[in-house]
Amino acid sequence: MSNVRDFNWSVAFAWSLLTIIGLFAIFSATQGPVSEFLPGYIQNNFFKQLGFVVVGLLVMIGVQFISPRSLLQLSFVFYFFGIILMILTLLFGSEINGAKSWFSIAGFGIQSSELMKIATILAVANYLTSRRNISAENIRYALISVIIILIPTGLVIAQNDFGTAIIFLALIPVMLFWSGLPYGVSLFIISPAIILYLTVLGWQLGLLSALVLTGLIFFIQRRTWLTITSFVTGILTVVGVQLALSQVLQPHQIARITAFTNPSFDPTGAGWNVIQAKTAIGSGGIMGKGFLEGTQTQLRFLPEQWTDFVFCVIGEEFGFIGAGLVIFTFGFLFIRLLNMAGNHKHPFAQLVTVSVVAVFFIHFFINVGSATALLPVIGIPLPFVSYGGSAFLTNTLMLAICLNMDFHKREFSIYR
Repeated sequence: MSNVRDFNWSVAFAWSLLTIIGLFAIFSATQGPVSEFLPGYIQNNFFKQLGFVVVGLLVMIGVQFISPRSLLQLSFVFYFFGIILMILTLLFGSEINGAKSWFSIAGFGIQSSELMKIATILAVANYLTSRRNISAENIRYALISVIIILIPTGLVIAQNDFGTAIIFLALIPVMLFWSGLPYGVSLFIISPAIILYLTVLGWQLGLLSALVLTGLIFFIQRRTWLTITSFVTGILTVVGVQLALSQVLQPHQIARITAFTNPSFDPTGAGWNVIQAKTAIGSGGIMGKGFLEGTQTQLRFLPEQWTDFVFCVIGEEFGFIGAGLVIFTFGFLFIRLLNMAGNHKHPFAQLVTVSVVAVFFIHFFINVGSATALLPVIGIPLPFVSYGGSAFLTNTLMLAICLNMDFHKREFSIYR
């Protein structure tokens, strides 16, 4: 039987620290001197987030009383319910910031795609670990797993939420790799994303990366068909990006990409967000300007400073120390969760925990990368720190499930 000493308090501490930092940043971004520039519903974001934190704490505690085998057995029920919910949202939901991914229940907005992340992870993990002889190296099991992920991905794209679609797509190589997909094939799956990013910086970099990755894949896997496919895919990715930039994308879309690579090209237009974000973080120095003292934050130069650019608020007002604390805490959280996964004897718990780490890491990487101009601005919140009820509660629920499986690992260690 589990007792309170089996609970992973270090992970709970990391959640608490990130949550508290987020509350301070959201308060500064909505309740400080900047509040005179903000409408009332934005000023209320801090108090809403405070309520979400209370609910999240209750969720984290309540989930610990659920048997992890119940999560396993009901995983496909959650998945099909989530698909129905996403379809209903697509048909009858509300559009916010261009994405029709919200529906209202009793006056509260819920983002169905956030809940679908949990359901998808549980369903794929259940499928890939339902029998001892299942491995993602088998093409049949790999394809079915990909289809399970692509169905909600397609619905998310239909909702015009491409940022969340990236999170779903990122689950494919992670879950398949952990389930036995060969190293070379895993590298092949993620290589187009690497080549695409470098091609945006310059076609020469894209071409070079395609050649280097092809060589690595051949060295790792030693399969001629995979090497040829990798090379062709890499070249097509480079050519496709160049065609998109010159003939397919709309002028405003091209401007966003240009702003990422050269924000000074249009400093008052597409490059404005990038410049203001870099200015905010850079001006923070080592110690920061002080709580409620950030000029970029309090004079409302930062866009969406309570959500997508909340890291800039932390960097400006708490400096390198504050931003470093956030990065260190996330790193600590990732390491502790991976240690938890390694300590599990049941593969379902392992795969779920690793997948949750992947979701958190991609959110963290893209959000901080966008805030520091290392990546294009995509619009993905920073877990536990950014304002947002659906995202906060979903991320807390995912973390609570990982804690639950670790808490009950003695009873959940073998197949039955």
